[in-house]
Amino acid sequence: MKDVLLIALFAFLGAAAAGLLGAGVLRLLRHRSLVVSLSVVAGVAVTAMLAGTLTVAWAMFLSSHDLYVVTTVVAMAALVSLATAVLLGRWVAAHSRELTLATRSFGDGGIFSAPAGQPTAELAELARELAATSAKLDGSRERERALEASRRELVAWISHDLRTPLAGLRAMAEALEDGMAADSGRYLRQIRTEVERMNGMVGDLFELSRIQAGSLTLTPVRISLYDLVGDALAGADPLAREHGVRLIGDRIDEVPVEVDGKEMSRVLGNLLINAIRRTPPDGTVAVAAHRSDGGVVLSVTDGCGGIPEEDLPRVFDTGWRGSHARTPPAGAGLGLAIVRGIVEAHAGRAEVRNVQGGCCFSVTLPAA
Repeated sequence: MKDVLLIALFAFLGAAAAGLLGAGVLRLLRHRSLVVSLSVVAGVAVTAMLAGTLTVAWAMFLSSHDLYVVTTVVAMAALVSLATAVLLGRWVAAHSRELTLATRSFGDGGIFSAPAGQPTAELAELARELAATSAKLDGSRERERALEASRRELVAWISHDLRTPLAGLRAMAEALEDGMAADSGRYLRQIRTEVERMNGMVGDLFELSRIQAGSLTLTPVRISLYDLVGDALAGADPLAREHGVRLIGDRIDEVPVEVDGKEMSRVLGNLLINAIRRTPPDGTVAVAAHRSDGGVVLSVTDGCGGIPEEDLPRVFDTGWRGSHARTPPAGAGLGLAIVRGIVEAHAGRAEVRNVQGGCCFSVTLPAA
């Protein structure tokens, strides 16, 4: 037993010396190719075995012939190990280069396509993660392009909508200044109407900028949804009478919600105004509210005839105004974008779907 322990000690000392030397070499070559690292690892393994064997042979005073035989066997093992390490390293390095080239493609704006037949589980997992990242990046690019297109449309539409009232205001001001206005009172009333319209557009822009900048400050209070909807219906009733539209709000559950009353009144006002303006005369705009498993759902259903399916995902985008983009009542196309921003600030969600004869805008809020 003592001889066995002594042999193990000598073998360990020889192998440890070779291992420490190999660790130093690996540290010096840590930035080199994988082929070099694998070759060093194989060389360290063989050298450690050879060092341990030679140390034991020296301690046991083996004959020169026996020592020569042992050294030859170890040398053959070293050659095979190094060849295997080089082949494996070149194989892994080649697939790694293929993965690098594929990664470069989606970094330049393309889509990542994983090379077939990854040699190791780690490279295969890396390829799957890169494919998932590529998909997310592609979706982000699509959203960025859509947002940029929406911003360009918004700038164009606001420029158009501001230029029209400004031209009218200039003409009416010049007529009043030259004394050419036969009915100055009518001109003054028209000027006030145009100023109020422009003030509303500027207010919408300011509200949207606060939402997008994340500086919208909410003051939540516990309030009955019945009272909130009742006030919004009362405020929208004159506009509904002007357009000949009936407002219905008899399906409102008296459920409490914890929201910012002022901001949620703006949400309901925007939804009702949008619904009234899109509904033809003698049409109906219905408001409903109820508790569901996901929270409190508030819906506004109009009679606009429906929204094309391809436009449904864009309804809440900044600047979207549908097929009636150039009509003055459409505004700057910010109302629904403001609705979504305020609702999401309340940890809720805004959705739209087509129903028979129109569409239904729904707002889901957390239950109080």
